[in-house]
Amino acid sequence: MIKLRLRRMGKKKQPHYRIVAAEARWPRDGRFIEVIGYYNPRTDPYTLEVNVERARWWLEHGAQPTDTVRALLVRAGVLPPRQAGQGTVQQARPEASTESANQESNA
Repeated sequence: MIKLRLRRMGKKKQPHYRIVAAEARWPRDGRFIEVIGYYNPRTDPYTLEVNVERARWWLEHGAQPTDTVRALLVRAGVLPPRQAGQGTVQQARPEASTESANQESNA
């Protein structure tokens, strides 16, 4: 599975990051397929550069962004902001439990 994630760069105590497409099994700072952006949280304001075309291409072809990269892509305008209730955890359907209760009472 291909992930869009951050690759740490810079000296000790002075990090900046590259946004890369990499296989999920590869190490964080190891191999990568392509650099699609740059993020420096230490500047004021932060620096964020993203190749929008390549980011959208990877997303269309099944790449999964990490939570941090997803937030950065929303800031860059590549992804729409998450709506309330669109979390990754699926909620139980209450109608399924009432249907089974109704079927038991009818029997």
